[in-house]
Amino acid sequence: MAKIQRCNYVLYLLVLILLMMNIFFFIKELESKSKCSEQEKRKLSWSQRAAEEAEAVASISCSGHGKAYLDGLVVDGIPTCECYTCYAGPDCSLLIPNCSANAFGWDPLFYEPFWMENAESSAVVIAGWHRMAYSFPDPTSHLSQELEKTIRKLHSVAKNAITDGRYIAIGVGASRLLNAVVHSLSMENYSSSPYPAKFFAKPPHYPFYKLQTDYLQTRHYEFIGDPSMLNDTDVGGDVFEFVTSPSNPEGNLEGPVLKGGPNVKYIFDRVYYWPQFTAIPAPADDDLMIFSLSKLTGHAGTRLGWAVVKDVNVYNRMKEYIHQADMEMSKDTLLGALTILRVVTEGDGKKFFNFAHEILRDRWEKISHIFSLSKRFSIQHIPTQYCTFLNRAREPSPAFTWVKCKREEDKNCTHVFLEEANIRGHPGSGFFADHTYVRLGLVTRQHDFDMLISRLEQFISQEEENGYCISPSINNQ
Repeated sequence: MAKIQRCNYVLYLLVLILLMMNIFFFIKELESKSKCSEQEKRKLSWSQRAAEEAEAVASISCSGHGKAYLDGLVVDGIPTCECYTCYAGPDCSLLIPNCSANAFGWDPLFYEPFWMENAESSAVVIAGWHRMAYSFPDPTSHLSQELEKTIRKLHSVAKNAITDGRYIAIGVGASRLLNAVVHSLSMENYSSSPYPAKFFAKPPHYPFYKLQTDYLQTRHYEFIGDPSMLNDTDVGGDVFEFVTSPSNPEGNLEGPVLKGGPNVKYIFDRVYYWPQFTAIPAPADDDLMIFSLSKLTGHAGTRLGWAVVKDVNVYNRMKEYIHQADMEMSKDTLLGALTILRVVTEGDGKKFFNFAHEILRDRWEKISHIFSLSKRFSIQHIPTQYCTFLNRAREPSPAFTWVKCKREEDKNCTHVFLEEANIRGHPGSGFFADHTYVRLGLVTRQHDFDMLISRLEQFISQEEENGYCISPSINNQ
């Protein structure tokens, strides 16, 4: 009996020891978790409030027809909604009657859903002390090494431009870079010729080539316009041609009009040369190429452009121009751009580029089908081409529809669409074409595009009812 009691005592003692050990390790685990939690709280102490505010504003639905922003108007402590086109009211729930379909705008807002789906990886928290100085530690550098490395990786992923052995210049959007290029090239000309440098662009073309060059015109350069206006007797000094490829507004890949020679040079505007907008037959290998964040990712408000430059002297003069015009680029802008481009270049880039391409391809299919039913209007033809990025023949997916009014009596195509279809487009004259053209944007938000398609379907379907016919003297496109 005593032996059994001793065994029971030993057993109870072992159970008690095991119980005490479990309690000990449990307490240690709680202490460890508590320490980790405290460390995490200390780690996020200064950014937690900013993150909470950003998420709180992002959660304001605005009825799905608007957005609230951290820097938006605050009423009674709550950020107010900024409504999309054709919506109004405190929560953007009111549809404005007879509102014009917005096909004028060039803000590439169709990217918004992608960035909302990738909110975590694209978010940026900027410390109040982030890069407060004008310059980077290396005063000769105007962008961070990481951003330059990411831009080069971006072009390698997209297979759209050669950057090896080239210089990367940055500016406040592509527009600033265009003038930096004009200045740089014209100063090169001025050092060797008494004649001002002449700049040309084949119409229809991006209006800022002329508007900005004229606005900032000096005795060193002048904008002439259509290259066909140039003849041998006019040549004095260097001649430069803006080549937009893909073209804006037509969306086709273009080459120079002017024949090459010792005094003829080219500025390639490649802001739409990305796989979502066009086929990429081969990486571009031009002496001077301009790109922008706004067309690539939709971040027009960030205002960042970059140039890929072959000539070191041109690059240095561009840097000097940017320095004199802006002192330096915003370091907050550069950090935001770096974060966005890292998302774009994840993996093989297919996630981002396929998202954008599929939307634009579907939009082009819808709108081109509608215009195929019309005898009154025609649109540009974009051929199917092989794309090295997709490794297959690629369907058209331009940023814009370039519409021609074919009836003789339709003298102003923009007015025709506004007055008869309640569609607001961009006048063809804004691109130095005649008034019988209008540009309709395809890069708008989905609700704007849906409204455009609805109005177009109704408008085109009325042609037969109204008995429209085309004069034989008017050529179809």
